[in-house]
Amino acid sequence: MTQAPTPTADTVRRLVRSLLGGGDRDGGGGSGGTGAGTEVRPVREGAAPVAWWVGTGHVLRLAPDREAAVRQRRELRLRDLVRPHLPVAVPVSVAHGEWVPGLTCTLDARVRGGRADRHEVSAIGETDLAGLLTGLREVPVRQAEALGVPRTAPRSLEALRRAAERAARRLAAADEFDPARLAQLTPAATAQLAAQPGTAVLVHHGLTGEHLVVSADGRVRGVLGWSDAVIGDPAEDIAALALAVGSPAAVRAATLAGYGARPCLRGLWLARCDALLALAAAHADLRAADRLRRAWEPILLERVTELREATPDSGPGPDPDPDSDSGPGPDSGPGPDPDPGPDPDPDSDPGPDPDPDSDPGPGSDPDSNPDPDPDSDPDPGPDPDPNPNPEP
Repeated sequence: MTQAPTPTADTVRRLVRSLLGGGDRDGGGGSGGTGAGTEVRPVREGAAPVAWWVGTGHVLRLAPDREAAVRQRRELRLRDLVRPHLPVAVPVSVAHGEWVPGLTCTLDARVRGGRADRHEVSAIGETDLAGLLTGLREVPVRQAEALGVPRTAPRSLEALRRAAERAARRLAAADEFDPARLAQLTPAATAQLAAQPGTAVLVHHGLTGEHLVVSADGRVRGVLGWSDAVIGDPAEDIAALALAVGSPAAVRAATLAGYGARPCLRGLWLARCDALLALAAAHADLRAADRLRRAWEPILLERVTELREATPDSGPGPDPDPDSDSGPGPDSGPGPDPDPGPDPDPDSDPGPDPDPDSDPGPGSDPDSNPDPDPDSDPDPGPDPDPNPNPEP
């Protein structure tokens, strides 16, 4: 196994110059450049940081081991495959190679915007999320598998329900959750919400707040972190959105994307059970508690949907060939309106995020951002261009 050396600021500068052939992309050491005078600093402080800010326009990501190198190579190819299908930006690699023999690296252009857990997604932003889910379904499955994207089996919602019940009892003892809220997820309901065969699509599998780039006007500008993508259950991405932007917005976006009641409700309950397990494991972690709150936001869909044994799945139609080049088609009908939309006024955002987590500019304290994403750009505030950086 390749033993990765500990990177330093000097080694990062030399590596960036080597990747760019000794050149400087802006002709100097300015804030957006990559020259000898460019400021570099780790995204997270640690014994061996593997992600580094390079000026204000780039981030260098280093694979720490061979497994990470395999995933990074796959991610670079997958980003090129999905980019034409998505209405939002996907990071572009300015240069890539090996930083030590056998271990890869990529210098990515940063996507303009802030994190979804720092900005509220607007009504127009929900249409961006719907376009994201639609685009993922349209990516040819065979081409993704040819790149090495693994296929995964759907999770058992019943097994997750039982684990969530145990977690709920522990949280109830600490007066942090009422287990009665889980009562409506019965064994019969989990059977009705089981994943349907032939519905596998490309799943991002990491649509967290830190991987969704949102501008100050609530538009979703980009999606980062493609290394965990799989071919699998589309409800997993609906669940991740419920934890990142709230259940009502996630279900509205999925409905706009053509998913029916069953995949939406399956995603909702995956998110709720995952949030309970995460909070029970993290105890007083505020971020886990915030994800629990988002996942348990009430939605109209679960109040008007009655699951019956004879009811056909209302999600995307089954693909008779799970290895076909395209994912399942859109649902023939989205069903009842899941929830009234949020305030569609994009000007309701107060402007640039005052939270220092959203602006890791030069000179900022890296410790002030506990969980930044290395590809995300500091939030510059409202951008007059409605799509400022679709492909940096």
